[in-house]
Amino acid sequence: MAPLPISSIRVGKIEDVQELIKSKPNKVPERFIRAANERGGLVSLKTHFHQPIPVIDLSELSKPHTNDDFVFEILKLSQACEDWGFFQVINHGLEVDVVDDIEKVAKEFFEMPLEEKQKYPLEPGTVQGYGQAFIFSEDQKLDWCNMFALGVHPPSIRNPKLWPSKPARFSESLKGYSKEMRKLCKRLLTYIAISLGLKKERFEEMFGEAVQAVRMNYYPPCSSPDLVLGLSPHSDGSALTVLQQSKDSCVGLQILKDNTWVPVLPLPNALVINIGDTVEVLTNGKYKSVEHRAVTNRERERLTIVTFYAPNYEVEIEPMGELVDDETNPCKYRSYNHGDYSYHYVSNKLQGKKSLDFAKILN
Repeated sequence: MAPLPISSIRVGKIEDVQELIKSKPNKVPERFIRAANERGGLVSLKTHFHQPIPVIDLSELSKPHTNDDFVFEILKLSQACEDWGFFQVINHGLEVDVVDDIEKVAKEFFEMPLEEKQKYPLEPGTVQGYGQAFIFSEDQKLDWCNMFALGVHPPSIRNPKLWPSKPARFSESLKGYSKEMRKLCKRLLTYIAISLGLKKERFEEMFGEAVQAVRMNYYPPCSSPDLVLGLSPHSDGSALTVLQQSKDSCVGLQILKDNTWVPVLPLPNALVINIGDTVEVLTNGKYKSVEHRAVTNRERERLTIVTFYAPNYEVEIEPMGELVDDETNPCKYRSYNHGDYSYHYVSNKLQGKKSLDFAKILN
């Protein structure tokens, strides 16, 4: 079940960052300023050009499984999931018109007057609606971001009151886009299963009627990007997350690799995929979810559309028996209900990979 508003939560005043840069373009309110050890800082892209995240060509994975190109790409996928937890996919099959249209309506939504967007409020303790999620106290630091999140599938997790009537094409566009994203996530999990030496249907059979949600993030320019974060460090509670960044956006996503924040430079027409906590548990830690965050830019905005794909809330999650060995790879995570973990995840502030402690077997 999607969490209900928690009336006892007092979040204080949450200023809308788009309105802030209109009224006070050169001022960053104290509640957005991070402690020195938490700040985004300025990361040199040149430092990391030699170490981009892996790129997986899905057209190669459409070939017969005995084909050398298929085998090579599956090995690349396995290494990406094991060493990085992040990769980009090219030749993914999504129509350009579908991708362009969702970007257009998302941008139109964020450009609407504040009073129009506030008709779809994100209530404290929930993760659907417009505003900021994962805020649980009046003194908690805020992200330099406006977000609009919706449950998409199954229909039972949708909140019809939060689906906007404007832009006029919003609902139609999102439904079409989400249908294509659902196909892509199923396809990716098929290849991930093969990369693990499992039968290709392993995840789909286990997940039941998978849960799918979308979150649109708008990061306005910030006069002091070195003082704030666009999105706090976290791993995702999903099985897979798919990130689409609008074509005119600046670089903003960073992943934690070898204790260093590495910027991700999206390739043209590519999608960024990351492993969620659920796959880390199911693979007994072989494929790991990775801490990531968003930073801001002094002059340029950034818009992303993020799809989260996870098992049905009724499914029991535990490491798959094929990937557990009492002697060489003992079980690292306990069995739990995915709905319980989802509720735990959205009921706490974003704090690195702390949410995964819920599932760990502590020695």
